[in-house]
Amino acid sequence: MQANRSNVGALIAGTILILFGLLALAGQVFRLVNWGSIWPFAVIGVGALFFVAMFAGGKQAAAFAIPGSIVGGIGLMLLFQNITGHWESMSYFWTLIILFVGLGIYFMGLYSENPSQKASGWRVMKVGLILFIIFGTFFEMLFSSFNNLVFPVLLILLGVYLVLTRSGLLGPKKVDESPKEETIPPAS
Repeated sequence: MQANRSNVGALIAGTILILFGLLALAGQVFRLVNWGSIWPFAVIGVGALFFVAMFAGGKQAAAFAIPGSIVGGIGLMLLFQNITGHWESMSYFWTLIILFVGLGIYFMGLYSENPSQKASGWRVMKVGLILFIIFGTFFEMLFSSFNNLVFPVLLILLGVYLVLTRSGLLGPKKVDESPKEETIPPAS
């Protein structure tokens, strides 16, 4: 079993080296390619390799989903920023890393068929999303260079969600299952 794990690690490391070597070779051969616009795909590719390792290693390698989600998600964030040029968003995009950790835990639970891990991942994703909305609203109001409507609407939706869930209007109602004392009427 230990030899199989070291083979998977060597396979991943070798694949990463081949990919970077091919990128460097292509950069030397094709000087016309604008590498400034496609470099985030290398980060996304490294994240995808963690998922390849997860599938290659079977259910005992399900934990590879966590770094795969983090690295792949960071690559997607960098791609967004590279396309839009809105690099100021990094001031609050760090909160998405929390969401990516939760996504990785969720994928790990999904792949290993563990419902408690899936539930934990979902809870962590919600925390990351809430932090993203709060910090995004604050920093976008501070910088106010991107879309001024997105974050206020998200903030309103978050407030409505919290009010509805906490008031019991959204979601299943909890049934009081505490034992009740029976009162026996006095005998006359």
